[in-house]
Amino acid sequence: MKNISRLRYFIYLSFIIIGGCTTGKKALQKGDYDASVAKAVSRLQNSPKNSEAIGVLPTAYNLALQDHLRKIEEAKASNDLFRWEAIIYEYQKINQLADDINSCPACLPLVPSPSKYIKELSESKYNAAVARYNSGMEYLNDNNRQSAKKAYYEFEKVQNLQPNYKDVKAKMDDAYWAALTRVVVQPIMVNSNLYKLSGDYFQQQIDQFIASYARNKFVIFYSEEQATNQKIIPDQVLSLNFDDFVVGQTYVKERVEKIKRDSVVIGQTREKKPIYGTVKATLSIFDKNISSSGLLDMTITDWHDQKIIRQQKIPGTYIWRDSWASYKGDDRALNKQQLAMTRKRESLPPPPTALFLEFTKPIYNQLVNEIGSFYNSY
Repeated sequence: MKNISRLRYFIYLSFIIIGGCTTGKKALQKGDYDASVAKAVSRLQNSPKNSEAIGVLPTAYNLALQDHLRKIEEAKASNDLFRWEAIIYEYQKINQLADDINSCPACLPLVPSPSKYIKELSESKYNAAVARYNSGMEYLNDNNRQSAKKAYYEFEKVQNLQPNYKDVKAKMDDAYWAALTRVVVQPIMVNSNLYKLSGDYFQQQIDQFIASYARNKFVIFYSEEQATNQKIIPDQVLSLNFDDFVVGQTYVKERVEKIKRDSVVIGQTREKKPIYGTVKATLSIFDKNISSSGLLDMTITDWHDQKIIRQQKIPGTYIWRDSWASYKGDDRALNKQQLAMTRKRESLPPPPTALFLEFTKPIYNQLVNEIGSFYNSY
C-alpha cells in the first residue's frame, strides 16, 4: 500500500511539473512573451480550465503586444534604409499571436479582441519594396558586373514583397544579363589521329559538365559552335590543351629469388617411411608497368582585353601493371602464391587509345573541380 501511495504521489508531482512547463509561466518570467502566449494557448486548447494558463495568457499577450509595438516605433525612428523589413517582421509576429488566440475557443474570453495589423503590414511591405527597388536601381546604374548581381538580388526581394511593383520584372532581367558572364569553351586539340577517338570522348565529358553546370546562375558556358550559332560575344574564353602526353612507356623489371624449403618429403625407405630433405628453386618474377601521362593546360582569358585571368597545369597519370613468374628447380620449394604466378603468362596490354583515355580520367576530375571552384562564387 505504501508503494502505491508513493507512486500516486510521484505521478501527481509529475503532472504539476509538466503543467508548469507547458502553461507558459516560466517563459513569461524569462521575458519570452511570444513563447509564453504560444504555450498558454496550447495548454488551453487541451485543457480549457487550466487555471495557471488562464492566469498567464492575458498578461503574456499584453506584454508581447506592447513589446512588438515598441520595436516597431524604434524601427520607424531609425535611419536604416531597410527598416521596413524589421517592421514587417514585428507586425507578422503580432498577427500570428492573434491567429493563435482566435484558434483557441477557451482563449477568446481572456483576450476578446486580439489586435491584427493587416493594413499596416501591407503598407510596410510596400515601403520595404520601394526601398529595395531604389537600392537596386543605384546598383544597376553603377554599370559593373558585381553591382548588377547586387541589383538582381535587390529586385528579387522586391518581387517577394510586391510582385507587380513598377517594372521590377524587367529590371530584374536587365540586372541578370548585366551580371552574366558568358564563357566560350574551345574544343580540345589532340595532335594525333591515333588518339582522336579518346580525345573526343574526353571532350564529350567536358561538354556534359558545362551543359549541366548550374551552381552559379550568373555563369553560362557555350561551346564554340553554340556561340557562333547564337552570335554570342563572350566575356571569357576557356581553352583546354594538352601541353604534352606520353602513352605506353614500358618498364619491365625482373627479380630473382633463391628459395629453399626444409622438411619436405623427397622419398621413402624400403619400409615405406618418408625421407625428409631440402628442396630448392630459383624464382624469376617479372613486373611490367606501362605508364601513360599527360599535362593539360587550362587557361581562362578575358575576351575584351585578352588578359589571362587564370591558368592551371593539370597532370594525369595511369599505370597499367602486370606480373608473372618462371622458375627452375623443384616446384615444391614454392608457396601457393609463387606457384600461381608461374602459371600465369604475360598479358596483352590495353590498346594505346584506352591508355590515353585512362590517364585523362584523373585530369577530368581535377579539371571540373578547378572550373567549379573558380566559377561557383564568380
